[in-house]
Amino acid sequence: MSAQIIVQKKLFRMNILGNIIWLIFGGFFAALGYLFGGLILCITIIGIPWGLQCFKLAGLVLMPFGKKVVYDSSNSGCLATLANIIWLIFGGLYTAIIHIGMGLLLFITIIGIPWGRQHFKLVEISLLPFGKKIVPD
Repeated sequence: MSAQIIVQKKLFRMNILGNIIWLIFGGFFAALGYLFGGLILCITIIGIPWGLQCFKLAGLVLMPFGKKVVYDSSNSGCLATLANIIWLIFGGLYTAIIHIGMGLLLFITIIGIPWGRQHFKLVEISLLPFGKKIVPD
């Protein structure tokens, strides 16, 4: 067995452990909040695009370890920019500030650093979610 496969197995195990601890200490309830917000937004026809972004965020918040946010050039344009501006005004800035605050609080201890890094990862997509996608790390 090569050294690269051994490292990948260890990273996979660490991602699973990190996601379990994340879920126990608030990740599950944060994902439920994003799901609830997405459902409320999808009730209206106008809110469906923003509701879908909430569902995308809920998936990342549910299990953030082992995933990363990348820019999706095929899904951007003037409508994505307009949707991001509306998102930013009506909750994106607030949500990003909450993730920054939680990340800073977790960085106070050495043990909390991996979870703080996940909050900083969430800042990027919670601030401007349109034109971004989530891929395995």
